[in-house]
Amino acid sequence: MLYFIVFIFGLSIGSFINCLIWRIHEKKTILGRSFCPKCKHKLSWYDNIPLFSFFFLHGKCRYCGEKISWQYPIVELITAVLFVLAFFIHFSGSNFLLIVRDWFLISVMIVVFIYDLKYYLILDIISLPSILIIFIFNFFLGFNLLNLLISGIIGGSFFLFQFLISKGEWIGGGDIRLGILMGVALAWPMSVIAILLAYIIGVIAVLPLLISKKKKFKSEIPLGIFLSTATIITLFWGEAILNWYLNLPLYFLSFL
Repeated sequence: MLYFIVFIFGLSIGSFINCLIWRIHEKKTILGRSFCPKCKHKLSWYDNIPLFSFFFLHGKCRYCGEKISWQYPIVELITAVLFVLAFFIHFSGSNFLLIVRDWFLISVMIVVFIYDLKYYLILDIISLPSILIIFIFNFFLGFNLLNLLISGIIGGSFFLFQFLISKGEWIGGGDIRLGILMGVALAWPMSVIAILLAYIIGVIAVLPLLISKKKKFKSEIPLGIFLSTATIITLFWGEAILNWYLNLPLYFLSFL
């Protein structure tokens, strides 16, 4: 029953994330009732049930027939699954603050992923407050403050260096702030694992596009989608990845 409640809660947060992304981009307040972007008709509560309403309405607005993007149910479902996963991992330790911290970080990274994927932009209005909030979470969770500060500086400096060298052509300023957020969220050395993992995921994702000539080397790539994905992966499995990496020499030596 607890997992079901968490799943429903995750669906609701996913629905809010979709609303937040659209309203920020359209420069509209997050307050007030939801409405159809095309016909402006205010939606009833039964038109706005996460996941269910999309399939019940066959992916269309009840009032004007405008198609609803698949982004909405996908984001809701992924958010719910990740919330359940975070709850499953930490529930045995009964550390509710850690669970809430993870839920918040997951939500932020989903916003970063979707917004950067759609609009090629990492929003300061999302990343800057999140840096402070995550830092406070980790402070009360007992993280070493010096570790968090150093990790945040390393994360930000890594992207700042690239920004300065390329004069802003390789990456944007939003990546710098996201690097700081990754640093204070994951701490050292997990933040470095996440950054390395992001570039590995990026190469795997982009290489087929380059080979098929759908992308060129100078094409703009939304780095935030790889950084946010790597952050969530590292949040859950960072220690396992680090242990695997550290044991690689022993693995190869075993064949000698």
